Amino acid sequence: MKFSDLYEIIKDKVSYDADRDFYARVFPGTVDRKDLLRMRKMRESDLPAVLAIEKQVYNYPWSEGIFNDCFKARYSCWVCDELDKVLGYCIVSTAAGEFHIMNICVDPAEQKQGIGKFMLEHIIDQAKSRWAESIFLEVRPTNEAAIALYQSLGFNEIGIRKDYYPSENGREDAVMLGLELPKKE
Repeated sequence: MKFSDLYEIIKDKVSYDADRDFYARVFPGTVDRKDLLRMRKMRESDLPAVLAIEKQVYNYPWSEGIFNDCFKARYSCWVCDELDKVLGYCIVSTAAGEFHIMNICVDPAEQKQGIGKFMLEHIIDQAKSRWAESIFLEVRPTNEAAIALYQSLGFNEIGIRKDYYPSENGREDAVMLGLELPKKE
């Protein structure tokens, strides 16, 4: 790994833009909304907000225990917040040069405003900075908006997982999507 890559990883973990936060709070109209979005590590104290979003979005939401298991398994758990309000979250498993997006979700009141794309771009940047070779995810075939977003960022269909999701009529298949990342130079 190059020193510049290591520097970027460290900088991302410790950077804080006090000017941005100040102007956003005191002069809210002077800062673009995308500049207010921030990805940060999920904390246990975020779980009530995360669970509230999860229950609004999914018919079969993850339980608090599943999120706690994700912490224990040391998955990459992130929230997207705006001025300390959780707008969305993502859970990513990393192993053997692969990122697997386990869960990515945006508050229904905040959907269609670029937050999902912002989170996906963050995941892609994280994968590139760690020299991952690919990113995978599953999505319900009925979730056309999500599929369109994934495809707009370069994801391609790579298969179907039969009976992957619970549904009102038993089980529903999942579309598997993958994104190949540039190889190391």
